[in-house]
Amino acid sequence: MAFPSAPSPARVRPRRVWLRMFLVGALLWVLAVVVTFVTGNPNLVPTVVLLGSFLVPVTFVAWAFGRRRTGEVTAELLFSTFVAGGVLGVLAASLLESYLLHPSPWLFGGVGLIEEAVKLAVLAVLTRHLRVKFAGDGLVLGAAVGFGFAAFESAGYAFTALFTERGLSLMDLVQTELLRGVLAPVGHGLWTAILGGVLFSASDHRHFALTLRLLLSYVGVSVLHALWDSMHGIALVLTLLLTGTRWQYIQLEQGYQPQPTPLQADVFTALSWGGLAVVSLIGIAWLLAVRARARRGEQEAAVLWRIPAGRPR
Repeated sequence: MAFPSAPSPARVRPRRVWLRMFLVGALLWVLAVVVTFVTGNPNLVPTVVLLGSFLVPVTFVAWAFGRRRTGEVTAELLFSTFVAGGVLGVLAASLLESYLLHPSPWLFGGVGLIEEAVKLAVLAVLTRHLRVKFAGDGLVLGAAVGFGFAAFESAGYAFTALFTERGLSLMDLVQTELLRGVLAPVGHGLWTAILGGVLFSASDHRHFALTLRLLLSYVGVSVLHALWDSMHGIALVLTLLLTGTRWQYIQLEQGYQPQPTPLQADVFTALSWGGLAVVSLIGIAWLLAVRARARRGEQEAAVLWRIPAGRPR
């Protein structure tokens, strides 16, 4: 009797752990929301906040883990970069923004510069002991730091949305988590993945390389970050410029908020979402270009400064 032979590795379909993780997590989140609505039990609110804020970031980190380049990028390292990178990034960014930023037209530009610098620094500190630094691994580890930052930041926004003038609003919390969950893949994780890939592309086991390409990438990612955060205001200004009436300008000059027309509401919505879509597409195209360059193994020509990274473990 002939026993069936084991399937060859080429025929074995990859286990989509990330997909099962997302589906189970989404089901648990929906159940938590429904039970909280039905019972009105405030003790369930932290469950809703944590599940909703971490589901998409954790799923994307699990997906990225399957695309690591070397065995040095272990599950433990990925977990530490996600948690420690997220917490340290949020704390450091909050401190710097509190002391360095003030209300001004350039506020969001400062936010982008600070948060991207903090995430890049945290990534370098947490990965300084790697023996080999491939650009592909930099993409994965950068995404882990960025998604960790996004998860903890989203938890804060969701918790804040719970408190309204009408009292506690579970609906506002759920809407905030849904919106931030949909937008999470093209935000912090994407931007820090780009910086991680560029940083690792010229670094070695003893040094992190500060290159002109890294500086330009940092500025470019910070600009994308600033545009993303300020898109609401940009859409509002463009809507007034395109469709504003004389009476609305008079009201603004007198310090009143004019009532938008139905046309203006539609134009504002289109400009807001259209702007976010453009920023997202630029970021995705940029990430693909960094990944393609990493696969070709292109080396950086000009290194401005080599920063000691510490001894490999």
